[in-house]
Amino acid sequence: MFSPDQENHPSKAPVKYARIYAAGFDSSKNIFLGEKAAKWKTSDGQMDGLTTNGVLVMHPRNGFTEDSKPGIWREISVCGNVFSLRETRSAQQRGKMVEIETNQLQDGSLIDLCGATLLWRTAEGLSHTPTVKHLEALRQEINAARPQCPVGFNTLAFPSMKRKDVVDEKQPWVYLNCGHVHGYHNWGNKEERDGKDRECPMCRSVGPYVPLWLGCEAGFYVDAGPPTHAFSPCGHVCSEKTTAYWSQIPLPHGTHTFHAACPFCAHQLAGEQGYIRLIFQGPLD
Repeated sequence: MFSPDQENHPSKAPVKYARIYAAGFDSSKNIFLGEKAAKWKTSDGQMDGLTTNGVLVMHPRNGFTEDSKPGIWREISVCGNVFSLRETRSAQQRGKMVEIETNQLQDGSLIDLCGATLLWRTAEGLSHTPTVKHLEALRQEINAARPQCPVGFNTLAFPSMKRKDVVDEKQPWVYLNCGHVHGYHNWGNKEERDGKDRECPMCRSVGPYVPLWLGCEAGFYVDAGPPTHAFSPCGHVCSEKTTAYWSQIPLPHGTHTFHAACPFCAHQLAGEQGYIRLIFQGPLD
């Protein structure tokens, strides 16, 4: 549940904020909490509580910029108070109140509803992020450089972002253990590994071989840098600082675990870093 606040400043337009509160509602639109949800009476006589599986919030440090760092996950109560996490999502014992923090959302805040994680962006924050037109210009710039497959010597090209999830014959593929970019080919298929791993013909490293996709949701980018890195193992491509940021974010998973995930497809990241630098080969002419 979100609640807008407004502050008036002399000679300035009103500044609006959003605050988050945890609650469930019945058919009469009244606040309703399950039987097993934690509930208590506050010192001023009001009732407060937590939803059964909790509403979690994480505010990034340094805002949602290229200098962003992960914050600490907290739980929000019905009254909007901030608590440390419970031992498990549904434990009846609430965490400790964190009085120095508030339920006010900021640009880049993550909200987890135990099964769905939302990214909160402000209008001001989005004004500094790359646009879809900018991402399309970066795609065309990469394709204009005519990267080639080192094996087939055919020119590679990222397909239009409107054709996402449809593998094109010119689609770039990458060896996730080394970052060498190729076109699709059958060289180096390791049958003893059930065909899941391939041997890179450039450096002989063995690992997953996946198609590359440009991340097309501009709101997930922390900067407007060139798409030089890819998440592992899904192959979504974006800027170096965007991959570095999301690879550090522990997203809630299940009742008490966390793991980093690709923001474009929610696939759990793998490997030492969770992403890899792409190595393209230019045209021979």
